[in-house]
Amino acid sequence: MRMLGIETSCDETSVAVVQDGRHQLSCAVRTQIDIHRLYGGVVPEIASRAHVESIGRLTQMALDSAGLTLADIDGIAVTAWPGLIGALLVGVNFAKGLSLATGLPLTPVHHLRGHVAANYLAYPELSPPFLSLIVSGGHTSLVHVTGYTEFRTLGRTRDDAAGECFDKVARVLGLPYPGGVAMDALAQTGRAGTVAFPSAEVRGAPLDFSFSGLKTAAVNFLHNAQQKGQDFCRADFAASLMDSVAQALTGRLEEAARQVQATALVLAGGVSANSVLRRRALETAQKLDLPLYLPPLSLCGDNAAMIAAQGFFELSAGHIAPSSLNALATREIEDNEI
Repeated sequence: MRMLGIETSCDETSVAVVQDGRHQLSCAVRTQIDIHRLYGGVVPEIASRAHVESIGRLTQMALDSAGLTLADIDGIAVTAWPGLIGALLVGVNFAKGLSLATGLPLTPVHHLRGHVAANYLAYPELSPPFLSLIVSGGHTSLVHVTGYTEFRTLGRTRDDAAGECFDKVARVLGLPYPGGVAMDALAQTGRAGTVAFPSAEVRGAPLDFSFSGLKTAAVNFLHNAQQKGQDFCRADFAASLMDSVAQALTGRLEEAARQVQATALVLAGGVSANSVLRRRALETAQKLDLPLYLPPLSLCGDNAAMIAAQGFFELSAGHIAPSSLNALATREIEDNEI
């Protein structure tokens, strides 16, 4: 079964073709980093307009790259939730138009489910059940994946996401957008542990996260140093912050793995590209003697291949949307209602 995937949840416009949920035939991506860098972050209205400008051309590019036409496609998968509502609406309405014009079934996909499914493209042997740590600019959660369309959240952030923490601190540090990527590069020459940061724990909820206090402490450190004219090693600061966040994430990953008796660990989301987190996750997997699946860097960020991959499993489960499908800015990963 060949699925055409469409992704417009934030600042990447992407269209891809995936066969049987496992084989990527094409993936066209138009990133908006060059547009939003001027503002130091994503501007929702500008992102939506850029999606409108690119989505038709990218669809043709994805089909051409796969050597196919719409007549060769079996279903259309689109990110319908969660994300920036204006950006989501561009993809959803475009997909609805294609579905109505071609008669192809339309399948809505949860964005975070898509991030998990990126690993299906890289690892043919991977199948549920497994424990997934999903980390991105807008989301941080621990999810027990018990089936291709069955998910149970074990823990989540109570405030800021890990990626949001990196990006906001990087902006104060004067690093270019996207800040998390720039900070990762800076941290490569730094020494972790030279700057102390508060814990990200939530009392009474051992699998939840809270990065707001950690982010505030990091910003206050930078502001105090600037106001007092104090010198500090930027690389040490970046390495310490990243290691603190990575320890918080993998510590809870370890605890959740013990609780559900996990048989495999999976990283997903844009922050899964972070080198410190990948190293810490590998150490955790080795400690637990469990296999660890890390998405290739090309599939960590937002892309339509992961949406098409998950779309295959959603369509196989009978999750077909009517023409009244609407986008949602927020939605639980467990929800299977159309």
